[in-house]
Amino acid sequence: MEKLRLHGFNNLTKTLSFNIYDICYARTERHRREYIEYIDEAYNAERLTQILSDVSDIIGANILNIARQDYEPEGASVTILISEEPVTEAEAEALSREEPGPLPETLAAHLDKSHITVHTYPESHPHEGISTFRADIDVSTCGRISPLKALNYLIHSFESDIVMCDYRVRGFTRDVDGEKHFIDHDITSIQNFLAEDSQERYQMVDVNVYQENMFHTKMMLKDFDLNDYLFGMGKKELDAEECARIEERVEREMKEIFYGRSMG
Repeated sequence: MEKLRLHGFNNLTKTLSFNIYDICYARTERHRREYIEYIDEAYNAERLTQILSDVSDIIGANILNIARQDYEPEGASVTILISEEPVTEAEAEALSREEPGPLPETLAAHLDKSHITVHTYPESHPHEGISTFRADIDVSTCGRISPLKALNYLIHSFESDIVMCDYRVRGFTRDVDGEKHFIDHDITSIQNFLAEDSQERYQMVDVNVYQENMFHTKMMLKDFDLNDYLFGMGKKELDAEECARIEERVEREMKEIFYGRSMG
């Protein structure tokens, strides 16, 4: 698309959202607990803050503020407010104040529209040995910066068996002639922006609503090796019948998440 000459600020809001899933089989209660503890440590608030800070660098945004929290017994959340323009020393000082007060006017337009968030949800099934880890990630920007630049970095930052990815452009901006533009770049699918290795590793399905500038891609790993899904043990410790039962259970869990329905 030819570069637009805009009248004033680019008011388009672009949001990239992920549901990322990691799945494993943990045979005993101790293994399930250790898996949750492992995930909770691997993706604690400090690690997630670093990932989101890297995202901010990749998309060319400037960090205004960071809020993060580790939860008991498990889980973490991180929210980063970002802006398109650099932050001055005076603005940074105002943002760090503990006492309430008005923020610099130049920052107000960014606070409710530009942010990066992540929330984690480790959980396990009490009887069937299945444990899952879900991370919900949102990268929402306004102006020229695009969250699509961080697409591949985020997919590579998590060990993901399944990825549900949404991209939406909202609002409109005006060009110098006053004409409204409801999107400022070409896109037919999120798959257009995926790295080659991701396209080779995942099977993908699109559900797009082009007239609303809404794009949805579901991704699930193509190759299945049971050893990749066993926590605290390996296939050598199981007989063929149990391997087949666990493999069927893990694959069913993945398909239920991918298709969004229980299969009984």
